[in-house]
Amino acid sequence: MSTKPTDSSGISFTALYTGAVWHRYGLSDDTLATQQGRWLYHLMTPFEAASKAAIGGNIRTFLLQRHLIIDHLIDQAIHDHGITQVLEIACGMSPRGIRLRKRHPQVHMVEADLPDMAGRKALRLLATGRLGDHHQVTPIDIRAEHGEYQLEQVIDRVFDNSQPVIIITEGLTSYFSLDVISDFWRRLAAAMAKRPRSVYLAESYYRPKQPLLDGTLRALGTVLGAATRSEVTFHFRNDDEARDHFLSCGFNSAAVHDPRSWYRVLPIPESRGEPMVRVIEACS
Repeated sequence: MSTKPTDSSGISFTALYTGAVWHRYGLSDDTLATQQGRWLYHLMTPFEAASKAAIGGNIRTFLLQRHLIIDHLIDQAIHDHGITQVLEIACGMSPRGIRLRKRHPQVHMVEADLPDMAGRKALRLLATGRLGDHHQVTPIDIRAEHGEYQLEQVIDRVFDNSQPVIIITEGLTSYFSLDVISDFWRRLAAAMAKRPRSVYLAESYYRPKQPLLDGTLRALGTVLGAATRSEVTFHFRNDDEARDHFLSCGFNSAAVHDPRSWYRVLPIPESRGEPMVRVIEACS
């Protein structure tokens, strides 16, 4: 496993597209809008429209579902458990840190990504005066086993380690094989176990049951994987499989949130039929 940061230039284009979706739907700040993201948004629009018509959902639907559910679960952890430390790994151009600090000024927010993307994010936030003691950006490489970018060292360095932390990885895990990302999950569970009541939030995409759609998405995953120089994978087939796997990685509890449970509770778009995305909430 690499001890050096991975090249972020490939995956960053998906981060820019995701950032453009947040901005388009009023969830982001002008500070985080990029010309490349706007170009990707317009480029993808015909494909997104065709997907919505064909299967009742598209990338934008799933992005908004997962993002708003994760935000709601963060708010719950802050309100119900008094957690005031938040780490968003693979932050890209996510607006979450800005929005979270507005809603909860007491929160110590740390955004983390591979060095290239972390540098881009820090410059944009610095230009608006948002960075400070309680809002930071730091480099991280989830595959590093040693050094300053290692998961464990980052957590130790940026937080009060006598207190629990909320850790988010949105839009990250599908770019790694199950074996590789499970190693990260085991290390994360061990780090969280030292900080009882910590919460981990992530999304997972399921392989569709329809053979034709499954084959199409496999092909798209291959293309996206080539473009991002990574491995795009669907890790689980159902909720039980996902829940059992997270428990096997060392988390004390794991809940799987189906977007359908949040229809008309949160302002999320609805899919026609079963959504492909789930939000995982795993606790120490």
